[in-house]
Amino acid sequence: MTVNVTEMPPDSLWMTLLGTRVEFLGNQYRTRVIENGEGHPLVLVHGNGGHAESYARNVKRLGDAGHRAMAIDLLWHGLSSKPAFDPDMVPAYARQILDLLDAEGIERAHMEGESLGGWICLWLALHHPDRVGKIILNTTAGIRWKPGSVGEDVAGGREALRARSLDALQNPSKEKVRRRLEWLVSDPASVTDELVELRYFMMTDPAGREAQLRIADNSFGFGSGTRAEIDEARLADVAAETLVLWTEHNPGHGPDTGHRIAELIPRAQFRLIGDAAHWPQWEQPVEHDRIVIAFLRGTLGNAAKEQDT
Repeated sequence: MTVNVTEMPPDSLWMTLLGTRVEFLGNQYRTRVIENGEGHPLVLVHGNGGHAESYARNVKRLGDAGHRAMAIDLLWHGLSSKPAFDPDMVPAYARQILDLLDAEGIERAHMEGESLGGWICLWLALHHPDRVGKIILNTTAGIRWKPGSVGEDVAGGREALRARSLDALQNPSKEKVRRRLEWLVSDPASVTDELVELRYFMMTDPAGREAQLRIADNSFGFGSGTRAEIDEARLADVAAETLVLWTEHNPGHGPDTGHRIAELIPRAQFRLIGDAAHWPQWEQPVEHDRIVIAFLRGTLGNAAKEQDT
């Protein structure tokens, strides 16, 4: 029986994920995957401090649309492997995804990444283009902009996320975890109690807490960790067909940045999702999935009109 996830209670992770599979896959790394569907693989990559449930409201629908939708926990996150921390994080995450593809016999996969996840997708598209199909850059991070190339970071978005992440990790409480999650969304009411409980469990796991502290302290242009930011000039070298997804209320860089990314990547389209901040796949899942499905099918140009800021 096909489950219509649009009718699922929006505040229930368990009901939303009913019918999906949870597996631990990989050779070198143990990667937790929530997946659905049997079609062409679509790897869904969460952001800094996240986990596979960041795409809980999308996996069922995307899989039912003809893809093998695979939401993963990155290294040091969720329930995936937590090896000795590697400050050269983005290449390490890329190796993890390649390990997953190799273990599953997947030659090439479509990929969506949100924030840090988009940075990883860009890295893979530049360094391993033979393994990447289409990519979706969802409020992506990780681009080194020339001064004046895009608008300023609005309201200290990156520093606010870093500060909230460190506070929740150093002195964990459910209230601080909720405050950190509320940074991601335009409507704080969309942060459910269940999501707070889950994120609190993940963030207080002793095996990954030290690594997540270092990740938070060295991300988004702060700290002294090894950087793998992608110079904006390199965007012209991205050969993959690309969808740049941005939001009306993204904390940090506004829609002009998304437009700029789409202008610099040769085969890119831009779409703006309204009433969302940094987590459109959670805040507006039906609209997010409609756009992504149309893009992967090659019908986005006809299915949705171009949007301006």
